[in-house]
Amino acid sequence: MSGRLLKCLKPVILSILLFHFLIIKSSAISLDGEALLSFKTAIVSSDGVFEQWRQEDPDPCRWKGVKCDPNNRVIYLSLPRHRLSGSISPDIGMLNHLKFLALHNNNFYGTIPSSLSNCSELQSLFLQGNYLSGLIPAELGNISELENLDISSNSFSGSIPSSLGGLTKLSAFNVSNNFLTGPIPSEGEFNKFSENSFSGNRGLCGKQINVACKDEPGGSAESQPPFSGNDAGTKRSGKYSARLLISALATVGALLLVALMCFWGCFLYKKFGKTDSQSLAVDVGGGASVVMFHADFHYSSKDVIKKLETLNDEHIIGSGGFGTVYKLAMDDGNVFALKRIVKTNEGLDRFFERELEILGSIKHRYLVNLRGYCNSPSSKLLIYDYLPGGSLDDALHEKAEQLDWDARLNILMGAAKGLAYLHHDCSPRIIHRDIKSSNILLDGNLEARVSDFGLAKLLEDEESHITTIVAGTFGYLAPEYMQSGRATERTDVFSFGVLMLEVLSGKRPTDSSFIEKGLNIVGWLNFLVAENRQREIVDPHCEGMREESLDTLLAIAIQCVSSNPEDRPTMHRVVQVLESEVMTPCPSDFYDSSSD
Repeated sequence: MSGRLLKCLKPVILSILLFHFLIIKSSAISLDGEALLSFKTAIVSSDGVFEQWRQEDPDPCRWKGVKCDPNNRVIYLSLPRHRLSGSISPDIGMLNHLKFLALHNNNFYGTIPSSLSNCSELQSLFLQGNYLSGLIPAELGNISELENLDISSNSFSGSIPSSLGGLTKLSAFNVSNNFLTGPIPSEGEFNKFSENSFSGNRGLCGKQINVACKDEPGGSAESQPPFSGNDAGTKRSGKYSARLLISALATVGALLLVALMCFWGCFLYKKFGKTDSQSLAVDVGGGASVVMFHADFHYSSKDVIKKLETLNDEHIIGSGGFGTVYKLAMDDGNVFALKRIVKTNEGLDRFFERELEILGSIKHRYLVNLRGYCNSPSSKLLIYDYLPGGSLDDALHEKAEQLDWDARLNILMGAAKGLAYLHHDCSPRIIHRDIKSSNILLDGNLEARVSDFGLAKLLEDEESHITTIVAGTFGYLAPEYMQSGRATERTDVFSFGVLMLEVLSGKRPTDSSFIEKGLNIVGWLNFLVAENRQREIVDPHCEGMREESLDTLLAIAIQCVSSNPEDRPTMHRVVQVLESEVMTPCPSDFYDSSSD
């Protein structure tokens, strides 16, 4: 009986399922909507422009920035100046009726997807003012309807594809302010575009910009000299480096936005997501012990713990990726800095303590001295010497009184010597992984001390490989470190090069004056080099600047931030050049080459 009943009900069940499927299908978003949702998914941050982009809509035609034809096919996508950060999804190529695409003046990074060539009806493409890098896809030459193409103020490298010359309807074209090299194509529509379409690309040549290519009459090849303080040497160095470094560098300036968003989100959560105004008594109450590394630290564990229990938010003097820093004043007037690091893995205690003992054994004039630590149940409390001058970041960007030229050179010299010691002379050798201005501390005489060395390795999570976020700071990381997460001495050298530019210019690596143009501090330098205006990088408020030492510093910095790690000098070499050609320059060193 049940078998017959099931047989009778089978058509009814199938009809119900079919009806249900049709209802779901009729309410599902269109294929163009799916493509736009994929585009949205690849974006990691925005100003909220996507709030009305909903999966449950039958089509995307009422979404902000989207327009459709009478058949509800997307023909228009315009989202300029919405702080969009992320890559451009290849699924955008599924919008095969798209005629207008404007994503300019955002923070897009990565490459232009070659699938964009599937948008065969595309007439206008505006991607200027982003962080896009890599090669210009030759496939763009297949979009026969293209009339307007603007990809200026990005970080594209390589040559201009000759296939673009086949775009017979192209009336407006702009690739200025990139890092393109090689001859400008002369076929097709390229003969009608002015010099402004190609300016700011130091490696381009062609009749459109009145620069002869090296294979043509009047053309010549130039090579890069070693460190040189003279102006001609700096120009040659800049020309060589401009080809190598910025395609990856602005990818750093852009890809690093991912790291920035992660770091910023964590910071906001820690700062606003929970209250932490209690004293440190909860950390040092039961089971706490104090370990000291130096015999000249004449305080008992009881004395230290008693002081720790009185600390609260009023004693905070700094915070960063590794923890909060408190000012610890002892009863006899001596002052120390206490860095509080929250434990994340109890199983790493023995490793943690062993590494701290190694760090505590390292003493150098240009390193911050680790005195000891308090091992508490919920956190590590590291005790350092207190430096009254604060951080280089504060001295450069927060204080009304500006550092003069000699002070800046002296700070760079000290930081270089401290980092060189870590790389080459201490045992074991240490890769810092987070060189930045806030990790260069100053004593009362503005002498530099490198801080937080060894902490990146100490806090590394071997399973999740999070060191590119924990150890990295937006604007300072080398491109290969961002891509692989593998730190080397050369990644520290890159960060030191960025630090040099920060000290010379008085601007942070992500200053708004150039980041809004799709550049970071290194991109800005190379833009100035391309215009032969590299000396303009100097902070106008800096007194006592000497041009001969500036040229040498720029030459060093350019090599330090090369996108090719093998082209970067060692820190020993940096110290050597700073000592011989900057701190005590000899006139013959600067002018021998120009007198030949």
